[in-house]
Amino acid sequence: MTNRAMAVRTSGRPGKVTTLGLGLLLPGTVLILWQTLGHYGMISEMLFPTPYTIAESFVSLAVSGDLWPNFRISLVRALSGFLLGGGLGLLLGILVGLFRRSEKLLDPSLQMIRMIPSLAVVPLFILWFGIGEESKVLLIAKGAFFPLYINTFMGIRGVDNKLFEVSRVLGFSRFKQVVRLVLPAALPNIILGVRLSLGLSWLGLVVAELIASTSGIGYMMSDARQFADTPVVFVGIIIFAIAGLVSDSVVRYIERRLLRWQDNYRG
Repeated sequence: MTNRAMAVRTSGRPGKVTTLGLGLLLPGTVLILWQTLGHYGMISEMLFPTPYTIAESFVSLAVSGDLWPNFRISLVRALSGFLLGGGLGLLLGILVGLFRRSEKLLDPSLQMIRMIPSLAVVPLFILWFGIGEESKVLLIAKGAFFPLYINTFMGIRGVDNKLFEVSRVLGFSRFKQVVRLVLPAALPNIILGVRLSLGLSWLGLVVAELIASTSGIGYMMSDARQFADTPVVFVGIIIFAIAGLVSDSVVRYIERRLLRWQDNYRG
């Protein structure tokens, strides 16, 4: 492709600074409006503390040493649940996607389990595993399992059957078909499943820590709620939001690296 064609193709795309500015426009406007309304007493300081008050609470928690140990505990729980649930979801998604018999054997039971709300199994997990780390990690894993399982299954079943015919002509073994053909073709769906699973891992973490926990960001928020310390609750919400955004951005960066061969519409 010539330089002129490349210039025409990329001329309509915003630069990194412009993209960053557009991304910050909405939250920046909301923060300024929020601070203004709170400063002039137009909204309740008790229910909606100003961004400045929330920032003061964040600094206070960070300096006191209460914030980072709790965040590390929450991070380990979320990643452990994601690795356990997402890993199993990926493996079973490949198994069910490749083999029709596995689908008939496993998929109906898994779909039935998927319909059970996470809150419904919390009492059962507490009875089985207590209020220790096992119940929290397993609750997070339950939420992380199904997005990867479903997207892996759909990605494999969406692979063009003609590619399998070509691989048979080339004499590929079953293992080589999976590694060289199936997984690369299903990779966009798998990465989408990873993003969804990570998001649900953070959601499951909030549920686990708010219900029964003595540490973590969710516990810190629950403890603050009992003492009507609303700024600390907002600090916890913002931390969860930022952690989720960062983890999703990391996966999106990996996605761009792995799927550079795709020529997708960029808007």
